[in-house]
Amino acid sequence: MRQQRGGTASPLAGRVVLVTGAARGIGEHTARIAAARGARLSLVGLEPERLAALAADLGPGHVWFAADVTDQASLRAAVDGTVSTLGGIDAVVANAGVANRGTLAVGDVEAMVRTVEVNLVGVMRTAAATVDALIARRGYLLLVSSAAAFAAPPGMAAYCASKAGVEQFGTSIRLELAHHGVGVGTAHPSWIDTDLVRDARSDLPAAAGMLAKLPWPMRRTTSVRECAEAFVRAVERRQRRVYVPRAVGLVQAGRAVLVSPLADLVMARPARRAVPELEEQIRALGRGFGATTALPGVAGPAGDRPDPAVDDPGGG
Repeated sequence: MRQQRGGTASPLAGRVVLVTGAARGIGEHTARIAAARGARLSLVGLEPERLAALAADLGPGHVWFAADVTDQASLRAAVDGTVSTLGGIDAVVANAGVANRGTLAVGDVEAMVRTVEVNLVGVMRTAAATVDALIARRGYLLLVSSAAAFAAPPGMAAYCASKAGVEQFGTSIRLELAHHGVGVGTAHPSWIDTDLVRDARSDLPAAAGMLAKLPWPMRRTTSVRECAEAFVRAVERRQRRVYVPRAVGLVQAGRAVLVSPLADLVMARPARRAVPELEEQIRALGRGFGATTALPGVAGPAGDRPDPAVDDPGGG
């Protein structure tokens, strides 16, 4: 049995944790930390070579499955394989997610739709595929939403909509599953130092400039490890909410102000200056996703690349 610091056994020792978007970024780090605390991991994602390498690096007792979270059949196969090999599922981290490039007026509508399909519908499909296994073990489901569920800057409409949907989906199914003994939490990270966030800032300097002017803590960038540690703590404690950094909870508490006419007035002037510049950069970019994101059915310069973990970037 693995030990935490101080000699106390981790609640994850011997437990089975399934993580989507596990090939890199937040998903990979979450898997590594959970494994270090004694969990057995089921790694789910779209990069077989990286998933296999990660499973081997974690050592015996871990499995991986190539699956697209928007494809129920492949998710079902991953879940069935996990239960068959590891005996069941105690916790799920529904982490897979993407972020498109574009405004409503300038951008690829298919990339907007795909963002919602992966971030929101993918979470729904993951929850549906794992619910029976979680009920069998009175387990825990952590759905990765975002601080973007509380605040919606221009240029992030589809991402914010998808993450707000994840929050409300989690709130509803928490009540649906309570009598089964299944816990449901939602995670709300702000900017996390992943490939996807770095790509977004590189692709669209105007967006990066806008976001840098947001009030603290919405402009803060958190390390991937710090975010993954918060996710693992949430699984251990079966938390209802997890904020990364913790100060994001203050933003959630003041969300009524963020959607008020006052907030519109405050944001309108800088948006009038920044959005046209942002849209020029989007036109010049010529693709709907970052250079390190390639998704089935999405064309663009990155279209022939392997998918880099459809891994949630965190969002402000």
